[in-house]
Amino acid sequence: MATTRQQRTADPSYDVFHGTRQPLDFIFKPNHVAVIGATDRKGSVGRTLMRNLLATPFGGTVYPVNPKRSSVLGVRAYPSIAGVPDTVDLAIIVTPAPTVPSLIQECGEAGVRGVIIISAGFKEIGEEGRALEREIEKALDTYDMRVIGPNCLGIMRPGAGLNATFAGSMAQPGSVALLSQSGAMLTSILDWSREENVGFSTFASVGSMLDVDWGDLIGYLGDDPRTKSILVYMESIGDARSFISAAREVALQKPIIVIKAGRTAEAAQAATSHTGALAGSDEVLSAAFRRTGVLRVDTIADLFHVAEVLAKQPRPSGPNLTILTNAGGPGVLATDALIQGGGKLTALSEETLRAFDEVLPPTWSKANPVDLIGDATAQRYADALHVAGDDEESDGMLVVLSPQDMTDATRTAEELRPYAERHAKPVLASWMGGAEVAAGTRILNDAGIPTFEYPDKAAKIFNYMWRYNYNLQALYETPRDAGNGQQRRDDVNALLSKARNESRTLLTEAESKEVLALHGIPTVPTTVATTPEAAVEAAHDIGYPVVVKLHSHTVTHKTDVGGVKLNLPSAEAVRAAFEDIATRMEEAGKRDGFDGVTVQPMISIDGYELIVGSSLDAQFGPVLLFGSGGSLVEVYRDRALGLPPLNTTLARRMIEQTRIHEALKGVRGRAPVDMDALTQVMVRFSQLVVAHPMIKEMDINPLVASGDEIIALDARVVLHDPDVDSFPRPAIRPYPQKYVDTWQLAEGRLVRIRPIRPEDEPKLVEFHEHLSERSVYLRYASLMKYSQRVAHERLSRLCFIDYDREMALVAVALDPETDKEGPLLGAGRITKLRGTDDGEFAMLIRDDHQGQGLGTELLRRFIHIGREEGLERIVADILKENRPMQGVCTSLGFEIVYSDDLADQMVKAVKQL
Repeated sequence: MATTRQQRTADPSYDVFHGTRQPLDFIFKPNHVAVIGATDRKGSVGRTLMRNLLATPFGGTVYPVNPKRSSVLGVRAYPSIAGVPDTVDLAIIVTPAPTVPSLIQECGEAGVRGVIIISAGFKEIGEEGRALEREIEKALDTYDMRVIGPNCLGIMRPGAGLNATFAGSMAQPGSVALLSQSGAMLTSILDWSREENVGFSTFASVGSMLDVDWGDLIGYLGDDPRTKSILVYMESIGDARSFISAAREVALQKPIIVIKAGRTAEAAQAATSHTGALAGSDEVLSAAFRRTGVLRVDTIADLFHVAEVLAKQPRPSGPNLTILTNAGGPGVLATDALIQGGGKLTALSEETLRAFDEVLPPTWSKANPVDLIGDATAQRYADALHVAGDDEESDGMLVVLSPQDMTDATRTAEELRPYAERHAKPVLASWMGGAEVAAGTRILNDAGIPTFEYPDKAAKIFNYMWRYNYNLQALYETPRDAGNGQQRRDDVNALLSKARNESRTLLTEAESKEVLALHGIPTVPTTVATTPEAAVEAAHDIGYPVVVKLHSHTVTHKTDVGGVKLNLPSAEAVRAAFEDIATRMEEAGKRDGFDGVTVQPMISIDGYELIVGSSLDAQFGPVLLFGSGGSLVEVYRDRALGLPPLNTTLARRMIEQTRIHEALKGVRGRAPVDMDALTQVMVRFSQLVVAHPMIKEMDINPLVASGDEIIALDARVVLHDPDVDSFPRPAIRPYPQKYVDTWQLAEGRLVRIRPIRPEDEPKLVEFHEHLSERSVYLRYASLMKYSQRVAHERLSRLCFIDYDREMALVAVALDPETDKEGPLLGAGRITKLRGTDDGEFAMLIRDDHQGQGLGTELLRRFIHIGREEGLERIVADILKENRPMQGVCTSLGFEIVYSDDLADQMVKAVKQL
């Protein structure tokens, strides 16, 4: 719920019952528009903008602003924005870049709330342009104003008739929102869309995103009833946390489909030059998309194909596709595309094979792809699709038709029309050919069955669909509680601070393992020895065989200097190892880096060597890595990336992306690895990363995993330089530990009040079992059924929240002796209202614990959280008859506001912070 300059307060005339206009409404729904730099000069941007605004009436007034002209295109012009007779909602600036900062200042003074800067010549040209942007940012800190651009094409709202661009024509109305950092890409798509009859709800060029960014636009369009899907052409991510926060919320309601330019190093450099922003790691960006439920595609055509398919067909629940075809070759092409993209052919069960036998000729393929034979009739296609749809193993169907002499493409399409919605599975089609199949293609498309020219393209789109659903499922799946282990964060901070005070950026192996152990990650016992005698004594205490490693405050890769000696069976071998490591360091010119050795037991585990690590990305902050470990980790490069913090579901998803995942399930007589234990280690590792921002890089390599145990054999921790005191923040806000506390009910029972976690869903289910219909009615202003209240989809959204957007607190019973949590007794949340610095709260207390002061305490804490998070006001909707809740509010300084409408059953509780 943290606020930024980009999240403004509401209008001073705020109406608590009817709300206020969203800040971006002034840009996308303006009443009065000024074009600063409007002109009659042919071929100019100012003329084209004026012409477009006048050509498609949007229900508002257009004011040209140009001190050198009395009128533009027959419309009276004004010398400055201050001279315009009405308060301007949207000002569009098309003057040279050096003039823009002062014009922004004038707009602020005139009360303008929205600005589009078309002009180029800002950070994309270097330091001179960046200095201009800094001047604009100063003005934005003073005035309540939002800015799109600079260096952009402008925006369109075809359904409303608003064309605030210098494009050559207006887009057709539709339900797709298209956002792009490239104006040229927008104009090309605009031209293409007319031929393809594609319509748009919003058409927006964002430029270099000085102010309004992806997160602002995605959040705004998420609330737009005209927008059903959001397509993005992206060159740089900008504010990563803003994007992730908005995308995760909106992706649960509407598809967000992105094509990201700059995958290769050369393309990334071109994108950087174009937008003046860092491109960041492409692998990390893909991980961010997976984390938020955003679908990434490869081509512009894929953007629109996937949007169409997701609008017409259900999402597949898995990767299994059944292919029905009347020719072998197209089936093979579709299979190749499916498998190469990670999909699978549905394995046909004996039951399904028998069902196909009943409707197909004896010569059918007896396998998937299902070859219906070249003389397949329309009825045969329909019967086969019915069988495929009934197969429980199939997640989707692809019907392929090639025009053969005995094929009736049109009649076949007619027979398949009813199957567009018969099964809760997607049906795709490929009617191959031209004029001969055109009528059938139209029939299928009109029926809601997306049809592709070639079957390999259809298979590729199916792969997009199941991956999209797979990523969304992670947002709904309730994770297992991994626990916090015995986290001793203060002890870790003390250890890290000690190293920084000694001007060290590298922890020793022993220190690194101690950090892991303090966060509940199992490590091999490690003893530091500074003399051969001490090493021998340590080995004796541990028991032979042992491992002796270099102990150094400066050398990080011990194997590079011969600093690892394995399987030492005796005191003599330990002494010799100590001397050999010391000698090698001296020969390498690193005598000062020899601080002794560590002695460890020789772990003989028949397991797999893994790596778990973290590093920093320029845009996303800390990034996690999991994969195959050992000395050849950089050769195999079998890895997956993710963003912290993790839960057990997200940790498992990372593991599943690697090739070694198959081996971890048990191969060649090895027992499967304990996946619960492995995901627990990854969750705790991610908690360690976000809890200690002093850590710059960290890895466990190897982390040995077997069926019996998981243990860290080696670890490395690198700290930020001692003179660095501002650390990169995670792209996803971690669990707000500072809001965890204990409190005592009036009856004396101890409770823990803390922010909600995804793992709390089972507790919420039990909580709702103890609510009376009266309590439910007073909370929701309706009698919501129990089955609705405890539906997994609903509760998962309540538990798996973005702490930057809302803060939910739960009060759970606590055993003071064991610190074990019991049932949930009360819950509430405060949600930041989009586009404002206001928060809306709601809460609910179990019936058998009402009257204990818990509701008052929760609200008191929400007031504190609101102040901590920078909110200016807290509001709530309360039923008039809910006197107890009104009493709680007034006791804490809220004003109860009644509506002028006497029939309104609600009152507003309002508190200025």
